[in-house]
Amino acid sequence: MNLLDATTRVALSAYLHDLGKLAERANIDHEGRLDAHKTLYCPWQDNGGYHSHIHAAYTGIAWDAIEATGHFPELRGNCPPFVSIETDANLPDSVVNAAAAHHKPDTFLQWVVATADRVASGFERDEFDKQYNSARERDNHYRARLLTLFEQIDKGEIEEGMLAWRYPLELLSPQSLFPQSDCTPDDDATARAQYHRLWDALLNGLKQIPPSHCANLPLWLDHFDALWLTVCHAIPAATAFGVKPEVSLYDHSKATAALAAALWRWHHEQGKETVADLKNGWDEEKFLLIQGDFFGIQNFIFAEGGETNKHAHKLLRGRSFQVSLLTECAALTLLDKLSLPPTSQIINAAGKFLIVAPNTAQAHEAVENARRTFNDWCLRHTYGEIGIGLAVTPASCNDFAQKRFKELTTRLFEALDITKLRRFDLCNAKSPVIFSDFLHRFNSELGVCKINGRYPAEGRYPAESGSPGYAVSHLARDQIEIGKALTQRARVLISRDADSLKHKSLGLDYFDWRITFVDDADASGHYGQLAKAHKLIRCWDFSPSDEDGKVFDGFAKRFVNTYVPYFDQADKATSDKYGRWQDEVDFDQKYPIKTLHHLACEDRQLKENGQWRGEIALVTLKGDIDNLGMLFQKGLERPTFAKWASLSRQVNLFFAMWLPWFCEHGKDSKDVDRYCNTYTVFAGGDDFFLIGPWHSTITLAGEMQKHFEHYVVNPGITFSAGLSMTQPKVPARHLARSAEAALEQSKAYQNKAGKSKNAVTLWSQTVSWQDWHALLTECTNQLQDLLAQAEEHGAKLSTGYLYDLLQLADKAERARLGRKPEDSLWRSQLVYRTARFIGDRIKSNGDANTNNRRKQLQEAINQEFANALDDHQGAYRLPLSILLYSNRE
Repeated sequence: MNLLDATTRVALSAYLHDLGKLAERANIDHEGRLDAHKTLYCPWQDNGGYHSHIHAAYTGIAWDAIEATGHFPELRGNCPPFVSIETDANLPDSVVNAAAAHHKPDTFLQWVVATADRVASGFERDEFDKQYNSARERDNHYRARLLTLFEQIDKGEIEEGMLAWRYPLELLSPQSLFPQSDCTPDDDATARAQYHRLWDALLNGLKQIPPSHCANLPLWLDHFDALWLTVCHAIPAATAFGVKPEVSLYDHSKATAALAAALWRWHHEQGKETVADLKNGWDEEKFLLIQGDFFGIQNFIFAEGGETNKHAHKLLRGRSFQVSLLTECAALTLLDKLSLPPTSQIINAAGKFLIVAPNTAQAHEAVENARRTFNDWCLRHTYGEIGIGLAVTPASCNDFAQKRFKELTTRLFEALDITKLRRFDLCNAKSPVIFSDFLHRFNSELGVCKINGRYPAEGRYPAESGSPGYAVSHLARDQIEIGKALTQRARVLISRDADSLKHKSLGLDYFDWRITFVDDADASGHYGQLAKAHKLIRCWDFSPSDEDGKVFDGFAKRFVNTYVPYFDQADKATSDKYGRWQDEVDFDQKYPIKTLHHLACEDRQLKENGQWRGEIALVTLKGDIDNLGMLFQKGLERPTFAKWASLSRQVNLFFAMWLPWFCEHGKDSKDVDRYCNTYTVFAGGDDFFLIGPWHSTITLAGEMQKHFEHYVVNPGITFSAGLSMTQPKVPARHLARSAEAALEQSKAYQNKAGKSKNAVTLWSQTVSWQDWHALLTECTNQLQDLLAQAEEHGAKLSTGYLYDLLQLADKAERARLGRKPEDSLWRSQLVYRTARFIGDRIKSNGDANTNNRRKQLQEAINQEFANALDDHQGAYRLPLSILLYSNRE
């Protein structure tokens, strides 16, 4: 028996146990078989005389329907641990029976799925008959729409009727991620029509998965997981009477699959494959929760050497993707060593992952082997600058119960914290001598890697000009190649022993996996034989969503930062604002991607005299969610494993999916796509790091906060950000340091009410987001309108006047703090300087109303500035500085 394939079949059976919920609500044709399936799969309720949980009957019907497409794995023949039709015509232990009988289990495998289903939902063992198996559907379960968990955080026990926000029943897209207050249908017909559209999308999506991949069950399941996410992310898993519809069918399915796979493997390897062993062992620690954590991310991405500025944009996206790639490959290595399917990996975001494994001696040995593999690779290729730590936490079925799950999450966080302090296990006596041959690795001819600045060079990277190139390490070469591939390819193949891919692959093997970037046609056709031979292990689609937000395209999806701004015809028409833009050293004529210098010029404006005006500069934007760990540990009143996984997924998707899409396709308040020149260096998990044109990126920060506020619909969930303005030739590491310093300043902020964080810092000025919007929207617009009026009457804005106002803002701030009594004179100084600004420029030209016009403008400007400085003091430097930089010649 192939252990991986057998475990994958168990996982698939559990994964699709609630397939009938989609099918029943979509009202698919059951061809007269419904009554027979009710008898097989649905519990009979003596009190009322009816079959309950009709969705279980529909699971069997729907399973036949998706098999009939011809785009589903063959599970009717030899498929251990399940029986096949050749050995038992009644199929008591077929894959579909194990899935559909989860409310009426009889055999051991049926009980494996049923138990995993209950554990994922947070039930205790004795609650099966009392709650889980006796609850009946609400009267309008077709119309019930998924609640958002975010709205419930830190609100204790809250009734469903008190919650205002729900997710629209649509396919996954950047737009459908946001909850709405008015998406509940008024009638069952409309509600069921929405479900039927999703059912059709599921059947059509199955046909998009390459047929050759069906023979490789783990590979196919990885693709199907992306399809199931696309279809089911907003379908409520539970719509029973008295149960809040707050967990998606996707998250519940995946949690159930992971638990079932681990549960079956534990019993199989212990030789305890009986119903009694399963039902009576809820206190045994059968699960091993394995957490992975990638450390050293920031230093890795922003490492600098002599040639880093030439390839700055390629290196930033290449290294960022390399972090995601290493994390994915680390999780895949563990899954491979544990013989577990892709659905056993519950979380993978921002350098962290969580895998559910059986708590066996073999599993612990596999973790130790993986730990050594990761340590050896990171020490050999990065000399310990990065690493992947592993933490293991045993758990029982009862640990997942709602009453005990908070305690389990606390243990998980503690285990990971300990792992962070034991990097590379250096205190272990068996640890190898680190870098004993470091100096011997340097070649006298090549010297130091010109990209990293510290590692030994191992070859030369050919320069496009035809020169001999410069010395680089294999790791740095891969970073540049990845940076190029992300703009030219759509898929990445993870293979083993695939010699036909060797010449197309990256130079390094990543934990013994071969990495190859390919285009669409290659991925879907030419590599089918590798899939059938099980040499193609994974095939990931990393292409960004299109303008309409389409996500699934037949392959497993990985949300990484691949959007980069290209030159288009409009840019070429205004190319003189960039200077000699085609002479940039790192400019690729074939793939005209904008360099950081080009981005720094994007916010310049063409004036009437034909001259470009505005600062040439970048802004780096870094931020993360405030107190996220506390929200996960203590936020939900009744947490479950599926809810926990759902929260992690939804946090990640805002930054990993919506943010890059918005940067490419989002519009500002004037319907201008001004954010399309933003590099998303990294965005995922709970944090982000962006680089873009100075003014557009400042505006983007406010847009992100507004959208995030709508996304979480909970004022208690916030994020802080730091912005740093620099010239385009500033080294990447300095960008990171300055943005990090600004973010730390935001995290230390306290408002007048004593609440901390939820703030933003720019030009060393920290304000709340509420003040940010007031300053950069209301104040800026009012300021520009008044000065435009003055210019219409001859008082053209002068740089000197803006500098005067900046000094007055400083004085107003010091006066508020009571540091210098003389600073309290700022109001009279404002009147004097405005009089000079207006009076010296507005000439009479024989107009009798000149004095009145001059007086009205002076009063309006003085009143605006006096009120603004009274309200905001030093923070008023923000709109003033923006005006100053916008008008710089």
